[in-house]
Amino acid sequence: MPHRVTELHSIMPIRNIPSVLAHGILSHERAEGLPHSDVSMADVQDRRGKVQVPRGLRLYQYANLYFDARNPMMYKRLAQVEALCVLSVSTDVLNLPNVVISDQNAASGYVRFHPPNDLSVLNFNQIYADDWRHLGDRIAFLQHRSAKCAEVLVPHAIPVDYVRKAYVVNDAAKVKLLATGFPKPVEFMPRLFFR
Repeated sequence: MPHRVTELHSIMPIRNIPSVLAHGILSHERAEGLPHSDVSMADVQDRRGKVQVPRGLRLYQYANLYFDARNPMMYKRLAQVEALCVLSVSTDVLNLPNVVISDQNAASGYVRFHPPNDLSVLNFNQIYADDWRHLGDRIAFLQHRSAKCAEVLVPHAIPVDYVRKAYVVNDAAKVKLLATGFPKPVEFMPRLFFR
């Protein structure tokens, strides 16, 4: 495993933490049956609903994680960062059955899916870059923006045992998170939230 991959991330509304503690990090399909907050973008969800992973499940049937939560999805939610946390998930999930990785946003028309032992195909310089803008080069910008959202796809649910800790943007978010009964360490990491 590349030494840079020390954890995986789930961008999670704090109000969903009781559900995560009870059920784990769920696929879109499994979460639909439970009360929850959804921070995903509707147009992206529409695309995700149409994607079938080759020799796998429909994209909606996977719980998804990012390699780096400091990505375009988080950037689109800047106004909500005090209501969000980032769950740090153990890389041991890569050893679960039928896990798939994507080399970019799994809903992209150019995405390629790989087994988890094929991490070398991912461009970690792009994934972990602080900035994905390429002034004057729209194609490079679009490609990099999608690569920032490379994913780990776990069938149906990620058991809560794989969650190691949570990151928050500030004290107010930490207070909200602890009020949910979250029992694991909570750390400040404003950088993940573009602060």
